[in-house]
Amino acid sequence: MKKLSIITITYNAEETLEKTLRSVSEQSYADFEHIIIDGKSTDKTLDLIHKYQNNKMKWISETDNGLYDAMNKGIKLATGDYMCFLNAGDTFFANNTIEEIMYSANHFPQPPEIIYGETAIVNEHGTFLHMRRLETPRYLNWKSFKKGMLVCHQAFIVNREQVEEYDTNYRFSADFDWCIRIMKKASIIYNTDEVLINYLNEGVTTANRKASLIERYRIMVKHYGGFSTFMHHLWFVIRAVF
Repeated sequence: MKKLSIITITYNAEETLEKTLRSVSEQSYADFEHIIIDGKSTDKTLDLIHKYQNNKMKWISETDNGLYDAMNKGIKLATGDYMCFLNAGDTFFANNTIEEIMYSANHFPQPPEIIYGETAIVNEHGTFLHMRRLETPRYLNWKSFKKGMLVCHQAFIVNREQVEEYDTNYRFSADFDWCIRIMKKASIIYNTDEVLINYLNEGVTTANRKASLIERYRIMVKHYGGFSTFMHHLWFVIRAVF
């Protein structure tokens, strides 16, 4: 049975973390670990971690150099065959979701390098709002992200042998670059055809959203070239107008 490493990054997450901890603890799949990288929280985040402490969990609490630096720490601590990231406030869709994720890894003659699925958007009470705006493609490859990040980062599960560290030169969109880099190397990408994640709709500040979009454009130029990226964005504008 293949092991899954679930990595959660926290900082002063007392209002959202318990949902995530409970969701992980209630999973029916036996072989997983939950790694929590805390940025030295000053609220009751650590109290919640202690409350749910068990032999599948390991955690550290120390200062870091931002979100993607913390994610890289999680990668270094992970010992699973596959790896996924679950934000504080996000949950697995159901109690058997890890079983759904790991089915192909455990039963296929050649396990996939990437496993992915759908994402539901929920509010702070866990109530379903809508499916993620960008449509998850039936078949995924590295060129798919020319249209944007079509698969939510949390619903993008990677074989540990394929994993690379995040590029911390990007402050807001290193996950976009990370997914493309990994897809470029992958030969087998498996669509579960299942909703895997409940994603907490917290909203993003306008300033950060603008900075994130600028970074994503730079990342697309890096991977797909300047002309191709420009033409795709021109088409987005034309489609939006007409």
